[in-house]
Parts: sequence; C-alpha cells; structure tokens
Amino acid sequence: MDSFELNKMAGALLGAGVFAMGIGLLAEAIFHVEKPAQPGYVVAVQEGGAAAGGQAASGAAAAAPIGERLKVATADDGKKVFSKCSSCHNVEKGGKNGTGPNLWGVVGGPLAHADGFAYSGGMKEGASAGQKWDFDHLDKFLENPAGVVKGTKMSFKGLPKPEERAAVIEFLRNQADSPLPKP
Repeated sequence: MDSFELNKMAGALLGAGVFAMGIGLLAEAIFHVEKPAQPGYVVAVQEGGAAAGGQAASGAAAAAPIGERLKVATADDGKKVFSKCSSCHNVEKGGKNGTGPNLWGVVGGPLAHADGFAYSGGMKEGASAGQKWDFDHLDKFLENPAGVVKGTKMSFKGLPKPEERAAVIEFLRNQADSPLPKP
C-alpha cells in the first residue's frame, strides 16, 4: 500500500470524526437542556407516615378494619386469590403438607397448627406464646409475612390489597369443620 492510499484512509477517518463532532455540537445547540441545580425531585410524605403509624406512606387511605372488609368479602373471590398460594399450600381436610403447611382449619387455630410441618423458629415461638390465627393477625401476616413472623420460611411477599386479603381470609374461614364466626 502506498502513502497516497494511507493518506486517503487517514483523511476519511479524520473527516468522519470531524463530521460526527460537528453533528454533536449542532444537536447540542438545537436541543440544549438546562441541568437543574439539584438533581432528582422531592417526594412528598404525609405526616404520620411509616415512621409514626407503621403504614407505608403511599398516599393511600388506611384499610378498613378486617371485620368491615369481611362483610363484603366472598369465599369465591378468595378462592381465586388463593390460587397464588396453592403452589405451596392446600386446603383439603386431612391433606398433606406441601412446601407450606396444609391450611384446613387455620382461621382461629394456633400459629403452628399443621402436624408434621417443619415450622420456622418464629412461628414456633408464636405458637408457644399462645398466638392464634385470628382475623387481625392473619390479615397482617398476609400483607407482610416476613414483617409479622420473623424468620418465616414463607418467601411470598404478601398481598398488598386489603380486599384481596379479606377475600382469602373469608375463603380460609370456610375451610373448616366449624368456621369461626366473623367479627
């Protein structure tokens, strides 16, 4: 290759670079955006948010008490939502434990209610302390399992919608020989 060919290639490469730089400068002049003095934006937080009331500061109103939500919850809706749980739990009377315990008769029962299931330490402690799966406790657990029972083996993140939790509780309440009366 002679020097003339090398000069042509170097000139083409330099010309392409100058052209690209020129296009960049032209685009900056046309579409110039002023940078803010402080990057990001302010998130408004209500007084009495997570630190004061234990609720997430999402701007949403606090959920109605579980007793109120159970008045309108249906077992059919709960069965649909329970499909999220059915890969680990079953509700058949006398059914086997799966990855999670069998949930027949869970509502109103003790924390570690299923015989033969290897519960976490936190669940065993709650059962030893006499804690029961009453409506309020079950509602809180279904919202945030790891936040209610420390060290729980249940990896499910929870059901954030209050109406879904009430429906599942209504469904589970009916999975018993003698369903616990609604509050």
